Amino acid sequence: MTKPMGLLIAGFNYRSVPEDEFNDWYDYEHIPQRQAIPGFLDIVRWLGADDPKVSVVTFELESAAVLSSPPYLAVVGNNMSPWSRRVIGLCENLGRFAAEQLLPGHEAGPQDAEGLLIAATNVLPEAESEFNAWYNEEHIPRLRAVPGVLCARRFRTLSGPRQYVATYHLSHPEVPASAAWQEAIATPRQRKMDTLTSDRMQFVLRRYQRKG
Repeated sequence: MTKPMGLLIAGFNYRSVPEDEFNDWYDYEHIPQRQAIPGFLDIVRWLGADDPKVSVVTFELESAAVLSSPPYLAVVGNNMSPWSRRVIGLCENLGRFAAEQLLPGHEAGPQDAEGLLIAATNVLPEAESEFNAWYNEEHIPRLRAVPGVLCARRFRTLSGPRQYVATYHLSHPEVPASAAWQEAIATPRQRKMDTLTSDRMQFVLRRYQRKG
């Protein structure tokens, strides 16, 4: 049986790192290292739509098993380069999620998205079945139908402080502020879920473009 696709999300606030060094580290060391690892697919950098010092990278994976493979383990943890140790040590860690795709299971993020919304949450154990039904039957289908939403997927996390994470690739980062988006989430089931979830985290991001 084919394993679901995986996703790794890493977020930092890099306000304490010189911008040129942070970008050079990501663009010339960190991302090329991972592009060379079998099972890593598309890797995209994003910046906060309102705060450009918020940096998020999405790593599309053939499956989450890639994160336990010898080539990946050879460049993480105690095997990180001195440059990685320096830059990461200066950054504020905003969250790292290793996850397995639940819905639709085998869909990669589109190449042409200029915006991304990431939403992560925990849910009360007694409400988990109801939460999953709502997400699959109502929430994802309604948001997929919003103009400007190119792709909507949800994941169960394998590591990180939250149980579930969803990604919404957008034609531009202003889509979540649109009337159509707000109408899509204004439902009685949504309001109920808001009372059954906790530790919600959301990033609205725009695609990173290297200067020069």
